[in-house]
Amino acid sequence: MQIAVIGAGAIGGNLARKLSGAGHDVQVADARGPERVAPEILENGARAVALEEAVQDKQAIILAIPFGAAGQLADLFAAVPVETVVIDTSNYYPHLSGRIEAVDNGIVESVHTSQLLGRPVVKAWNAALAETQRTKGLPAGTPGRIALPVAGGSAEAKRVAMSLVDATGFDPYDAGTLADSWRQQPMGPAYCTELTLDELPAALAAADPDKDRAVRDSMMERFAALGANPTLDDIVEMNRAAHR
Repeated sequence: MQIAVIGAGAIGGNLARKLSGAGHDVQVADARGPERVAPEILENGARAVALEEAVQDKQAIILAIPFGAAGQLADLFAAVPVETVVIDTSNYYPHLSGRIEAVDNGIVESVHTSQLLGRPVVKAWNAALAETQRTKGLPAGTPGRIALPVAGGSAEAKRVAMSLVDATGFDPYDAGTLADSWRQQPMGPAYCTELTLDELPAALAAADPDKDRAVRDSMMERFAALGANPTLDDIVEMNRAAHR
């Protein structure tokens, strides 16, 4: 599949490496220019390109950019064919992006991203920490494989996104429409808690918007309590404990 990853940070880099390693034709674009794409992101055959090239002739485009930045790409995406699957990986953290009134007033994160971009998106990969994505992917059928929710309005777009989630080493789970994707936002029971396919549906069902926002907004204090060098397992346990 011809895929573009826009964003060359931790998440974009993980996805570019994994998808190119799985045999996909992957291009990576960074807003600062192709020369800013780190060489290790390209080690499995992905290629660094300009933003303008990244949105041309692709079957799927993955947005691994800060939440709220999609509007800056709206002009680029105006000519992208409707059948191109666009996947949003972002999450809203007010301490990083600043308060966004529309989201604070209840609009679902990826619905907001879709509106900024001017086209439908699928929500995927947002509910796993970057280090989880980098180190804990497993072949399909492996016992204990971590599952990730995928939400969107188009059954075909979700099918494509779910196949790519599987290619990165995780069991995809159909989490409903894009409007349902609030259940996989920070910091719900399904968010960055490394659940299996058997465990994930109940965690999504247990999401509570008011509680999840409160847990999200207390994250920095809880993270500080872990000490100077928390491990990945420490962080996952912190996330799980918030919902016990």
